[in-house]
Amino acid sequence: MPTGLLIGDAAARAIAAGRARPLAGGPVAFSAGVAMLADGRRLVRTVAAPLAEIEDWAAGEEAAVRRAIADRLERLVGTRPPFAGLSLDRARLIGVVNVTPDSFSDGGDNFAAGDAADAGRRLTEAGADMIDVGGESTRPGAAPVTAPEECGRVLPVIRALTEDGIRVSIDTRRAEVMAAALDMGAIAVNDVSALSFDEASLETVASRSVGAILMHMRGAPETMQDAPEYADAPYEVFRFLDSRVEAAVGAGIAAGSLAVDPGIGFGKNDDHNSSLLAEIGLLHATGCPVVLGASRKSFIGRLSRGEPPKARLAGSLAAAAAAAFQGVQLFRVHDVAETRQALAVLARIGGLGVI
Repeated sequence: MPTGLLIGDAAARAIAAGRARPLAGGPVAFSAGVAMLADGRRLVRTVAAPLAEIEDWAAGEEAAVRRAIADRLERLVGTRPPFAGLSLDRARLIGVVNVTPDSFSDGGDNFAAGDAADAGRRLTEAGADMIDVGGESTRPGAAPVTAPEECGRVLPVIRALTEDGIRVSIDTRRAEVMAAALDMGAIAVNDVSALSFDEASLETVASRSVGAILMHMRGAPETMQDAPEYADAPYEVFRFLDSRVEAAVGAGIAAGSLAVDPGIGFGKNDDHNSSLLAEIGLLHATGCPVVLGASRKSFIGRLSRGEPPKARLAGSLAAAAAAAFQGVQLFRVHDVAETRQALAVLARIGGLGVI
């Protein structure tokens, strides 16, 4: 896990002096780290130290440990290729459009296809780089819908947006819906199950050469908030996503087409969500761009004064800022203009690049 994070001129000076390395290609740098050693999925030992000391320590370990440390350092440092055609030299915003009657924040707002398409256009004008269109609520306790019903909700919206030249991703767990949306012009898949819910999903994405966001979710939407437990949430989420990246690459999906999302609020309590945000930089060790979807999530209200979803903007921006300072590249948000403004200010004062 990268620690000792640096930004701006401090990062540049430390990299030039050999005391730090760029995180995911920069502009954030890391000067120290925590090496995590596991027995299977059980974390048994950690070593926290400056990078030079970790490398010296690894040199005295067995060959397998040396290779593992070198591999993770390479993944942490490497510049990320464009995701779904979007260069990652600056933060990118994915605007949320839910064509559902029951999503936690905007359910019912855009249930009509025309309203949903107009919402996507407004988010694009506000600065969204991509619009994520979903037709099934995955809020806690939500009931599933059928693939035909999901297609009926999202396909007219995707058609309208892509005809306007807007980049669209499809938020779905079902290969049938993925394929139909990609046929309609979507250029990426966002799957809360990390392409594990539908056994045809991996092949569907592999055959299309499109981007895919792999998200962590413990359980299913109907039951995921029934007392979730983790021994170490950031580590366990990392291990799951790392395994799903491996499965995706093994199925023929290019590693450069993948991004990972810790799934804030999906089978996690407030402590889990907080620790994931505090250590989201660990996910760079997958070698993939990192996505944050914390916008308007219920934990924000619980940590504050119980505000309803549309009154959680300030907390959403705080979460985005915390992630930006850990090198997160992609932000899935409801409030595009406000997030863009906040990240633009952070970029200028923190040396995080231009947005």
